[in-house]
Amino acid sequence: MAEAAKKAFVTGHPVAHSRSPKIHAYWLAKYGIDGSYRAIDVAPEAFAEFAETLEENGYRGGNVTIPHKEAAFALATRRDAAAEQIGAVNTLWLEGGKLCGGNTDAHGFAANLDEHAPGWATNGPAVVLGAGGAARAVIHALKQRGVGDIRIVNRTLARAEELSHRFGAGVSGHGTAATGELLADAGLLVNTSALGMHGNEGLSADPARLPDHAIVIDIVYVPLATPLLAAAKARGLKTVDGLGMLLHQAVPGFERWFGIRPEVTAELRQMIVADLGAPENAQGMTKE
Repeated sequence: MAEAAKKAFVTGHPVAHSRSPKIHAYWLAKYGIDGSYRAIDVAPEAFAEFAETLEENGYRGGNVTIPHKEAAFALATRRDAAAEQIGAVNTLWLEGGKLCGGNTDAHGFAANLDEHAPGWATNGPAVVLGAGGAARAVIHALKQRGVGDIRIVNRTLARAEELSHRFGAGVSGHGTAATGELLADAGLLVNTSALGMHGNEGLSADPARLPDHAIVIDIVYVPLATPLLAAAKARGLKTVDGLGMLLHQAVPGFERWFGIRPEVTAELRQMIVADLGAPENAQGMTKE
């Protein structure tokens, strides 16, 4: 009897915008795997039942996006270290019938920088703009790579301070008024806030305040060339866009569900860039 096709998913509410099905379909075809990966819109009140019936519905696991990451964290019987520290799950899988959860966002962030800005972790203090779930993943990655001075900047100071206490030594919280001063010796500037997204075109920080060796990263990828990256590029700084984080965070899940560790290729990136309808110009000479 032939083995059943391997099934995985991405779920959110809404989820139609997700590029994950295109990424995984590319890999399934590339590696000749009999499998599927589909987007499933699940309302918050239905998520627990959905997650608890994965096995009976034939799924090996899947990705979880907004607004289900915290609910997935609560439902997982076992969680990896990244999920525990970040407080959210974006990847689910089954082991012995048990629901397990992980977080691959930190991996995606670090792998994107490894690809486009090798040696980034030794570049100096990091300024992280924003204090939401994405910021938690970025801070976890920075700490894992040994960045010893991480400065969180947020419009609401209390949220930045709360996050700094969560991550402990070497992490500090600041209000936006301190941004310019904090940038003066920073080697990494990471935007995790919504500023720069389509419909919210603002400059989250002024890269003119950064030293010449600084690397500027924006995890936003719609648009690919955010106002922050454009300003940093004009200033002559190294820039890394957000598309690579999206691509690299997908790797560990695919390996868990389908048994092969896939490769993030230039062809895959170009396919998603074309789908976004964006020119390939945000990498700044060398993204997510």
